[in-house]
Amino acid sequence: MRAWFLSAGLGLLLLSQGAMAGTVLIVGDSISAAFGLDTRVGWVSLLEKRLAEQGFKDKVVNASVSGDTSAGGQARLPALLAEHKPALVILELGGNDGLRGQPPAQLQQNLTDMVRQSQKAGAKVLLLGMKIPPNYGGRYTTAFAAVYPKVAQETDAALVSFMLEGVGGVPSMTQADGLHPNADAQPFLLENVWPTLKPLL
Repeated sequence: MRAWFLSAGLGLLLLSQGAMAGTVLIVGDSISAAFGLDTRVGWVSLLEKRLAEQGFKDKVVNASVSGDTSAGGQARLPALLAEHKPALVILELGGNDGLRGQPPAQLQQNLTDMVRQSQKAGAKVLLLGMKIPPNYGGRYTTAFAAVYPKVAQETDAALVSFMLEGVGGVPSMTQADGLHPNADAQPFLLENVWPTLKPLL
């Protein structure tokens, strides 16, 4: 009888742990798609490894597309939410909007809509902030960078202020195109994201 009770208790514990596990959906651009690299060395793959090493059962779905803009992600998001039913959505978008000189106000509107869609679907949201190189002019780069904290504040989403901190603009961390992080940079990207991401799991 006692053995049955212990067995049943263990089964309930494992069931509850399984129920706590969810899907982490990453909607991003080339930064999260590991452009120019073997995807196995990208920061998303490193995240999967860390989750496994630390005992998290969460499944990671990387729905990142190189070259994607916030408008592209916004268009793709409803189907992704319906298919994967994520517990956590990580939004890593906006860099291509900035490089194309698109209005920061439009970026803010698109990201806000994506956050609210995700929250309405029952997911927590982590927003990964971006910045634009200074050659785009002080007024534009300032307005662009301000979008992410504004969206986070208005929607109560979690925020990493600048995902490429310590990486962006550093030649030893960048591929030959001068824009995309190289393989050496990927662990730094994960470290920039992890402290804010972990409490959301």
